[in-house]
Amino acid sequence: MDIPKGKLIAIGGNEDKGSYPNPKTKKKYYLDFFELGILKRFLSEIPAKKPTIEVITTASLIPEEVGERYESAFGILGCEGVNMMHIREEEDALKEEYIERIRKADGVMFSGGDQSRLTRIFGETEFLEIINNRYWNEEFVVAGTSAGAMAMSEIMIKGGSSTEALLKGSVKIGRGFGLIGGVIIDSHFVIRGRFGRLMEAVVTHPKTVGIGLGEDTGVLITEGHMIETIGSNLVVVVDGHGVNYTNITDISPGKPVAIAGMMMHVLAKGNVFNINSREFFRDMKSLEKDIVASETQS
Repeated sequence: MDIPKGKLIAIGGNEDKGSYPNPKTKKKYYLDFFELGILKRFLSEIPAKKPTIEVITTASLIPEEVGERYESAFGILGCEGVNMMHIREEEDALKEEYIERIRKADGVMFSGGDQSRLTRIFGETEFLEIINNRYWNEEFVVAGTSAGAMAMSEIMIKGGSSTEALLKGSVKIGRGFGLIGGVIIDSHFVIRGRFGRLMEAVVTHPKTVGIGLGEDTGVLITEGHMIETIGSNLVVVVDGHGVNYTNITDISPGKPVAIAGMMMHVLAKGNVFNINSREFFRDMKSLEKDIVASETQS
């Protein structure tokens, strides 16, 4: 099995940072998660001592404001090589200027907003192909918050009401960036009560693992399957591999979905989860001990 050399950091988000109907709203947009070490961790995972970061604000309706807050946050952390990509339309993603910059960057950060905008603008482009190739073949770090996190997986939640979840058809599914397969990522998970939404998405796609990201919380994904929780809140893992009954293929849209055998795990900061084996570990040290014990036995 091929193992990517790069790393993914999926962040649950705090505010939507631009997905509100009125871009001129006086509502404040914060990037509090950098104080909790998520952006610091993002920088620490990049091998370059003075990394060049490209922040892609495409998902947001207020890209300049979002960009300023990222620039300020990274500046507080001592990172000066931060550039903004305010790509708004499909033709912008084809510009050689942006393509060259993405070839040279040490890491990228996708902001929050609307994940469908990300896939519409970057899907099937050379821009996305470069990111994908660099993630698989180089020590390249791809981070995303909210919509930027949800777009990372091959199967992507496009939308769906939390209150109507587990009524067949209430969750809208599309194709994401395809950086990681076998998982479905949801954001703003705890405070917006998206448990049912992610459960329906998982049971609709057998043998997948759902990753529900709380606010101010993220996961560092290494080797394409090892999850480490970072940040202050919770990550909920919904494992659909053990589902032994569901009526989802037999019922009509709008009818309640029945599920038996689905397993859930709740991860706090430092906890580790192996997507492939679906094993939980208290921390990286526990994982390392388990690896050593396995090698000794063999």
